[in-house]
Amino acid sequence: MFCYTSLSIYGQEAVVGFDGHKWEAPYYLPIPQGWTTERFLIPISFAPQISYKGVEDIRFSPGWGKAESEEYWTYAFLWYLDSAPETNAKIIAENLRVYYTGLIQANTDSKRISTGEFMPVTSSFEKVPTDKNDTETFAGTIEMTDYMQLKPMLLNCVMHLKFCPETDKTILFYEISPKPLTHKNWQSLDKLWSDFRCKKN
Repeated sequence: MFCYTSLSIYGQEAVVGFDGHKWEAPYYLPIPQGWTTERFLIPISFAPQISYKGVEDIRFSPGWGKAESEEYWTYAFLWYLDSAPETNAKIIAENLRVYYTGLIQANTDSKRISTGEFMPVTSSFEKVPTDKNDTETFAGTIEMTDYMQLKPMLLNCVMHLKFCPETDKTILFYEISPKPLTHKNWQSLDKLWSDFRCKKN
C-alpha cells in the first residue's frame, strides 16, 4: 500500500500516493556528498501524457537551484520503468517536451505570471554511439523558459537506455546541464551513471 505524503516537485509541493522518502530502490544509484534527491511515481502528475509506469529518481547537484553557481540546473533523473517501452529519438524529444512544459506549469504562480508568457518548450534528440553498458544512447537539447529566473534557457541532455534482466525493468537515465558537454559538470553526471547497478547487492 502506498503512503500518501506531501512531495516536492522541484520545489513545488504536491500530494501524491507515494512516499519517495521511504521507498527503497531495488537498484543502486549513488548520492554524492552535497547532492539531494527527490522521487515520485510515473505516470508523472505534471506530465500524465507520458504513459509509462514506474518511479522517477532525481539527483540534484549542490548548485542546482543557485543561479550564481556553475552547477545551476545540473542534475540527473532516472526512470525505473515496468516493461520495455518503445524508445527512439523522436519519442524521447516529445516526452521531454511534455515533461518540461508540465514542470514549468507546476512551478509557476498563475497569480503572478501566466505560463502563456513563456516560450514553448522545444526538444530535439539523436541517437549517438552507444556508451559502454548502455542498450542505446541518445543526446539532445531542451529549449525552455527557466522558471526560476524567467528567461530563456537551453539544457543539454544525454540519455542512457539500459534493460535490467535481473529485475525485468527498463532504465532511462537523463543527464542534464546548461553547460556544454566538455564542462566539468558532466564528469559528475557521468559518474552517477557509471556507478549505477541494476541490483543493490
